[in-house]
Amino acid sequence: MANGTGFSCFLVDGVTGSGKTEVYLSTIERVLSAERQVLVLVPEIGLTPQLVERFAARFAVPIAVFHSGLSNRERLDAWLAAREGIARIIIGTRSAVFTPLARPGVIIIDEEHDPSFKQQDGFRYNARDLAVVRANRLDIPLILGSATPSLETLYNAQRGRYRHLRLPKRAGGARPPSFRLLDIRSRPLDGGLSEPLLADVRRHLDEQGQVLLFLNRRGFAPTLLCHECGWIADCPRCDARLTLHQRAGRLRCHHCGHERPTHRHCPDCGCVDLRPLGQGTERVEEVLRERFPDVELVRIDRDSTRRKGAMSDLLERARQGQYRLLLGTQMLAKGHHLPDVTLVGIIDADQGLFGADFRAPERLAQQIIQVAGRAGRASRPGEVVIQTHHPEHPLLQTLLQEGYPRFAAEDLAQRQAAGLPPYVAMALLRAEAVDAGPPMNFLAAARQLADTLTPAGVNLLGPLPAPMERRAGRFRAQLLVQAPERLALHQLLARWVPQLGNLPTARKVRWSLDVDPMETL
Repeated sequence: MANGTGFSCFLVDGVTGSGKTEVYLSTIERVLSAERQVLVLVPEIGLTPQLVERFAARFAVPIAVFHSGLSNRERLDAWLAAREGIARIIIGTRSAVFTPLARPGVIIIDEEHDPSFKQQDGFRYNARDLAVVRANRLDIPLILGSATPSLETLYNAQRGRYRHLRLPKRAGGARPPSFRLLDIRSRPLDGGLSEPLLADVRRHLDEQGQVLLFLNRRGFAPTLLCHECGWIADCPRCDARLTLHQRAGRLRCHHCGHERPTHRHCPDCGCVDLRPLGQGTERVEEVLRERFPDVELVRIDRDSTRRKGAMSDLLERARQGQYRLLLGTQMLAKGHHLPDVTLVGIIDADQGLFGADFRAPERLAQQIIQVAGRAGRASRPGEVVIQTHHPEHPLLQTLLQEGYPRFAAEDLAQRQAAGLPPYVAMALLRAEAVDAGPPMNFLAAARQLADTLTPAGVNLLGPLPAPMERRAGRFRAQLLVQAPERLALHQLLARWVPQLGNLPTARKVRWSLDVDPMETL
């Protein structure tokens, strides 16, 4: 695929368990034999240890690791080893794309679709897109791997910019899992779990299988409500509700980090009847321990893996079979090889079905396919059960009956008809301040300036308050720029952005520009 010389970009589009990592390893072997270095990017810290372990078992060369969990000394040592050519393989999360290389040979982006590759604040960049630019300038190959490629990457492959390589079957004779939609309308739920799903869990456990249950919401409950007067625990710094973390006895905001002790009485009426509404992983864990007291259970989310090394330790125990019942958020869904899992249960598939962000359907489809890919990766067949109140929804029907490629084709067609990326180029000008007025005033002045500079075909939408207008005590607003082609967008930005800081209203706000925003809400 890649011999370490000459730029070319390959999309390795393989179903979960198809052997994409083996493709990476074969390529790395050839690059190392040519005395060159390899840079591998992964979306999450949790994926780093298993890759390092697998690479170290295959290659007797120095390996450097980059991620945010390292100390400054560890990060410096890895940086120097890469720059001097001592480290032959460099593995890291998104910031590792800036690692200096003495003899670059190939760049590999694993799970290239993952939004974690986009830095959302501060210095904004997309590590995947930056890797394409860097590989081009270094004149080396780039490999993008995913079971659910992003629509932007599929768009580039369709236009011949990337070479599209497909791996349609699982390796080693493993069969793809079977899917079943479980209609939970009118069914009683215990902590979000239906009786049919609980029966499936018991059946697989009795057959000595391992079960993975997925809910992408941590905490005990997303809302705490007073049953007497209707008071709701809101964050004082955000337009958001506080999440109840019952085990810690805390109410926490998952947006700004604000937290306080759980209320014993309603602060409005004094009533003690405070009720948690909805469910997070903590609440589901409580129900599972009551229903399956004889089964070793582990919950894997941001709260249970705060300690350094906790994630890799829990996953290793799961792979060894110590835990037969696994419960987790998206941290558990991507890239992990758990060969004994025979049942995957998606507890709430409805969270992304009706999102206002145009990327919501793509992200939900990727999430479902990725977590489903943990099932049946070895000799035993896998089963995937998806709880939903909307079993007839077109996204679910297309995804389960015709697969991710068909869903992606339909979603791309809808984006083209609606004039959305990747068929148009976007930039988002954001502004925030401690009061609501200055951000809107700055963006109104910015739009007035842009109207005198805008090339034909470029549209400006706004300014408008952000959907969550107040976050961390600051009011936010945004102005969206859409262009039919990237050249027109950059022509505007080149003339517009240098003048924004000179606007009188700019001194009263903190503003930023995000090109190709992953979040437009």
